[in-house]
Amino acid sequence: MSKSITCTRCPMGCALTVEEAGGILAVTGNGCPQGEEYGRSEYICPVRTLTTTVLVTGGAEPLLPVRTDRPIPKAMLFDCMELVRSMSVAAPVSAGQVLLENIAGTGANLIACADR
Repeated sequence: MSKSITCTRCPMGCALTVEEAGGILAVTGNGCPQGEEYGRSEYICPVRTLTTTVLVTGGAEPLLPVRTDRPIPKAMLFDCMELVRSMSVAAPVSAGQVLLENIAGTGANLIACADR
């Protein structure tokens, strides 16, 4: 089984091919050791940092940019977004403030990216 992946660890954007045979992963197409590590981790358990906005009440701006403080499993993005869509925060909010701890059991916190 093989999978094509574009590496995002550096600006080169190498076209990786990850092949699995007998439980062994082989990564080709990487221009640096980071690409091999990225290809393996992306094949086994892809992760992403969730970035979105949350409604703000009582503030000058209606939306607050937020993100997770660490990458979460890609498969959990929709579960996390369901929680985020149902929430709103009251102003004032400070950048870096934790708004939701351990979002959807991922171990990541949802934090504010701006003051509102």
